[in-house]
Amino acid sequence: MKSSILRKEILPFAAMFGLLLVAAVITDALLHLLGLVWIGRFLGIPGTLLILLSLLYSMRKRKLIQIGEPKRLLRLHEVFTWLGALMILVHAGIHVYALLPWLALLAMLVTLASGMTGQYLLERSRRQLREERDAHARRDLSDTAIEKAVFWDAVTLGMMKKWRSVHLPITLAFATLGLAHILSILLFWQWK
Repeated sequence: MKSSILRKEILPFAAMFGLLLVAAVITDALLHLLGLVWIGRFLGIPGTLLILLSLLYSMRKRKLIQIGEPKRLLRLHEVFTWLGALMILVHAGIHVYALLPWLALLAMLVTLASGMTGQYLLERSRRQLREERDAHARRDLSDTAIEKAVFWDAVTLGMMKKWRSVHLPITLAFATLGLAHILSILLFWQWK
C-alpha cells in the first residue's frame, strides 16, 4: 500500500502539536491537584525567555550574529520554542480574563503551528516526494507518468512551501501582542 504524505507526515505533525496541548492540560491539572497553581502564574516568564533564546537561530540565519552552528541552533530553536510554548500554555491555563492575553496566546499557537509546519512537514515531505519519484524512475516510468503518479503529493508539498510567507508576519503579531500583554501586566501590577 502506498504511503501518502498525509498519513506519513501530516498526521504525526498533528499528533506532536496535540501532545503539546495535552502536556499543558496535564501539567496545569497537576499544579491544581497539588495546590501549586501559583507556579503556573509565573511560568510565563521562563517560557518567554526560552522563546526569546530560540530566536538565536533566526538571528544566525539572517547573519545578525556569527555565534553558533546553524544546525545546533535550529534544534535549540525547536526545543526552546516547544518548551516555552508549553510553559506559556500552562501559565495561561484557563485563567485568562482579558482579551489581550487570549489574542497573544492564539498568535503564539498559530506561530508555533506555522514553525512546526516548516520544521516537521516540509523537509520530510520533500524527502518522501523525492523518494517516490526515484522509486518510479527505477521502474523506468516516463517523466510524464512519474509526475502523474506523484501529482497529489506534489500539490500538497507546493501548498506547504508557502508556510514561510505566513510564519514571519504571525511571529511579529505574536511578538507585538506578547509585548503588549507584558507591558500591561507591568503597568497594572500592584507595586506596593
